Amino acid sequence: MSTTATAAKYEDILQTVHDLYSRKPDWVTFYRKILGLGGIVRQTLPDQKSLAEFEQSEVYEEIQHLLTTLRGRNGTPAKSLETTRVITVRLPHSLHETLRVEAYECHTSMNKLCISKLLQYINNEKVPAEA
Repeated sequence: MSTTATAAKYEDILQTVHDLYSRKPDWVTFYRKILGLGGIVRQTLPDQKSLAEFEQSEVYEEIQHLLTTLRGRNGTPAKSLETTRVITVRLPHSLHETLRVEAYECHTSMNKLCISKLLQYINNEKVPAEA
């Protein structure tokens, strides 16, 4: 894809982001409509390569900043359109303790800290394949 076409797609995404953000949504709605499976980002950039490139862009960084602002502003929405799901993650005691201390130092809950970490871009090279 050409640089001009990519820039135009990023501008379209950014326009949608700012339009939605100006309506002061809760963070779950913002995430769903922007970064969720049916959101503008995945609709505009459907292949893994273009999505990975986008996740390293300034536009993605801005989206992350706005998402963080919304999470701080209105926390978890009381009346979200989505149900809450629970996952169980097996991790070593040392990693659990590190997360616990990090949450304490950040003056937040482990739940909020882990959600923040899950919302961040991670290079696929850092995710081991199943054996």
